[in-house]
Amino acid sequence: MQILDTDFLVIGGGLAGLTAALKLSTRGRVLVAMKKEMTESNTSYAQGGIACVMDPEDTFARHIQDTLVAGAGLCHRDVVAAIVTAGPPLIRELEKLGLAFERREGQWDEYDLGQEGGHTHRRVLHAGDFTGQEVIRVLLQRCAEQPRIALRSDLMAVDLAVIGTGADRRCPGAWFLDRATGELLGVRAKATVLATGGAGKVYLYTSNPDIATGDGVAMAWRAGLPILNMEFVQFHPTCLYHPAAKSFLISEAVRGEGGVLKTRDGASFMERYDPRGSLAPRDIVARAIDREMKTRGDDCVLLDITQRSAKFLRQRFPNIYQRCLEFGFNMAREPLPVVPAVHFFCGGVAAGVDGRTDLSGLYACGEVACTGLHGANRLASNSLLEALVCGHATGEAILAQDALADNNARPALPTWRAGGTATSDEGVVVSHNWDDIRATMWDYVGIVRTTSRLERALARVELMRKEVEQYFRSYRIYSDLLELRNIADVAALVIRSALQRQESRGLHYTRDYPLADEAHPPRDTRLQLKT
Repeated sequence: MQILDTDFLVIGGGLAGLTAALKLSTRGRVLVAMKKEMTESNTSYAQGGIACVMDPEDTFARHIQDTLVAGAGLCHRDVVAAIVTAGPPLIRELEKLGLAFERREGQWDEYDLGQEGGHTHRRVLHAGDFTGQEVIRVLLQRCAEQPRIALRSDLMAVDLAVIGTGADRRCPGAWFLDRATGELLGVRAKATVLATGGAGKVYLYTSNPDIATGDGVAMAWRAGLPILNMEFVQFHPTCLYHPAAKSFLISEAVRGEGGVLKTRDGASFMERYDPRGSLAPRDIVARAIDREMKTRGDDCVLLDITQRSAKFLRQRFPNIYQRCLEFGFNMAREPLPVVPAVHFFCGGVAAGVDGRTDLSGLYACGEVACTGLHGANRLASNSLLEALVCGHATGEAILAQDALADNNARPALPTWRAGGTATSDEGVVVSHNWDDIRATMWDYVGIVRTTSRLERALARVELMRKEVEQYFRSYRIYSDLLELRNIADVAALVIRSALQRQESRGLHYTRDYPLADEAHPPRDTRLQLKT
């Protein structure tokens, strides 16, 4: 097996990972390992923007309070304050790198700030309606200009390397599959950054790209790290309902600009669920849509923004407007059919704002991490803010630690002990379990849950997990098998976390415990594999 040496290893090429890489490149060599194409990440699909206090009439206190309210009592207040207040100078750093946020027409000294569900003030910076795509374009360009940064596509992480025991455990790097050649390789580094994004593909319907198979959470779990709050799966309320759309996201910013949710007969319904109407937080909106669809027997609801002119919609939402036309919908003339789909995981690897984990040498930032910012429900557009702030803080923390260490210290990787050499002729096992796990999660672990459904789902998923792990140990590994192994592990973590939380809070709603547990202080759900 080939072993590569670098100073710093970053697994993932989204906003968090690339931000950390740029910071780390000031001190040493950085290898950024990306699973598929360089431009493919959850960040690239973010339409709305970055929530940040940039309006003089807005305040940090308001943004903090909006985040706490959306998080349903489970946010860590100190973390919320740290991330919210760190935003503005880092936004300016992004602009210096070349990212151009929209300005008000004729007012080049004022941002064109959007408003989304749960926000009490306009504070969402955006670049049209493809902010994430622009963020990645700029960061990849800047990383490519840095001679100390090596960008590698088609490197899929298999597992984290762990050496030592007890308090002396540490991560000296990771193993990868080169998807282009099928070969395994190891990477040794003084510090490893886990920035692999989310896990939407654990469910049948998601707004996430195909790469979002929960790889980082699964690897961290298998390495014995604590995993927090995996029951809080955020369903984006408004994905375009069309057989060819593949859950194309209709940004929450559309509702921020006046879009109204209606039933198929044209009646507005959100006012019956929340006084904020269509601008209520995502957990409330998604449950309301789910209830309306099930009660009425409809396959979707409608999002109506026809009160806005075609000129405004083309300017504010150029990507959404054009894509909807391609699917046969003119959003200026007719309401859009929409349904909820899995969008974001509030839980993940327990990590600090600075990315520190319980495993020495390993840091986690972005959606793969659970810092305590989102609590039981993420406030819209706080995800890119978290990725930006925590990616930067992770880089700083590693450099501060590295300054105290031996610059040549790179422990050897342990012996690789997994994976067989035989090529399987039973690929149907992988494809069948892939479909079965995702369908099980959608049918039994969705927006509204019950204990009996969760128990049924866990029994099914655990059987498939055992089968997949045996398959992994017996045959030559390949990318589809690795992804299946990861979604099986993440699915089990979601279900076990949901069974532990015997209350309804934020994104976790169960008919067996329909109210929040007010008799005890809110707590994080924690799962950890004994190693």
